[in-house]
Amino acid sequence: MKPLSPSEIPKMRAAGRLAARTLEHAGKFVRAGITTDEINKIVHDFTLSHGAVPAPLGYHGFPKSVCTSVNDCICHGVPDATVLKDGDIINVDVTCILDGYYGDTSATYFVGEVSDLAKDITDCAQKAMWKGIEEVRPFAATGDIGFAIEKFVNRRGYYVVREIGGHGIGKVFHDDPFVPSHGKKGRGPKLQPWCCITVEPMINQTSAEFEEIDIPNSSIKYYLTGDRTLSAQFEHTVLITDTGYEIMTLP
Repeated sequence: MKPLSPSEIPKMRAAGRLAARTLEHAGKFVRAGITTDEINKIVHDFTLSHGAVPAPLGYHGFPKSVCTSVNDCICHGVPDATVLKDGDIINVDVTCILDGYYGDTSATYFVGEVSDLAKDITDCAQKAMWKGIEEVRPFAATGDIGFAIEKFVNRRGYYVVREIGGHGIGKVFHDDPFVPSHGKKGRGPKLQPWCCITVEPMINQTSAEFEEIDIPNSSIKYYLTGDRTLSAQFEHTVLITDTGYEIMTLP
């Protein structure tokens, strides 16, 4: 991917900030009794009202403006009439396009009172994301990020999703390099200064293989844990600077 120019970086920062504010806004409505479709409308309306476009809507046929992945859904959950209930966890994954640049971020939220297991796997997913981000620096390898994430997750007794991960992002939604949640130090593409990537580990309760589900009229699929146990995820868009990194998706 092509490095961002000095004039592009503020635009990318603005897109990231709006995505973060959109996610924060949507998170305030997560509660028992709301439907994932209602969360979709909240995200859609907030995005448009701030002069941006929800990137998921129409992307390879994806039918909604946000991904809502509940409990055993790993990612790309499609908002629908599903009613959230006390004890659920839900990942809300927001991407907006502002002035031609993409901001991408997600968080996992609790619905009411959740189990200790739900709290623990969510905590693990959030901390795993930060472990990965801490490895971001110019010319580090994507394997450095993945190694740090998987080492932390395995020590916590959980499992990373290997086949799905982060990606380059900028004026394109999904670009090279692929940013895995596993790897070996020094292996994989080198991180180029002034490019953006997402770091987004998806953490599963068990090592069961995931199940891939078709979305009608779309080439995008959503994924469920094979044994229907829990999955949690967090995501930030990160700029690789000349000395380290900058989180672009902070409110």
